[in-house]
Amino acid sequence: MPSGLDNLDRHIARFMRCYGTSSLRYSLAVIFIWFGILKPLGISPAEPLVLMTVDWMPLLSSESWLIVIGWWEVVIGLTFLSSKTLRIAIGLLALQMAGTFMPLVTLPNVTFQDGRIPYGLTMEGQYIIKNLLIIAAALVVGGTVRRTNSDDQQA
Repeated sequence: MPSGLDNLDRHIARFMRCYGTSSLRYSLAVIFIWFGILKPLGISPAEPLVLMTVDWMPLLSSESWLIVIGWWEVVIGLTFLSSKTLRIAIGLLALQMAGTFMPLVTLPNVTFQDGRIPYGLTMEGQYIIKNLLIIAAALVVGGTVRRTNSDDQQA
């Protein structure tokens, strides 16, 4: 590679290494705060799916569970904002993700096209599967909770 391109490549890679993980962390915060707050406000496009998913749950009505889940997501987002609360964010996210994938099993008629299980996702199914990317981003961010300067030097 010509030296000018090599220098540019090194600069871009350094920039990405420097800002990539924090960008992921803040993106997760924005997504969870934004998507979460829509639920208690009653304007979430995911509301019907969430209501169908939690319909069987005890203690609260489906509508109350929707509000709890919404605020749970807001808390996840807020805990991603500080590096001091990342462990809490990852733990809350892990619990939330378990519930997020439930419709793939409990509501296959909603998450898959007729006769196309397990490959033909509906829009709702795609909405759920995109959470794999959120899980991967959380793994990257979570991998930084014990990072020290010596870890950075070894990498």
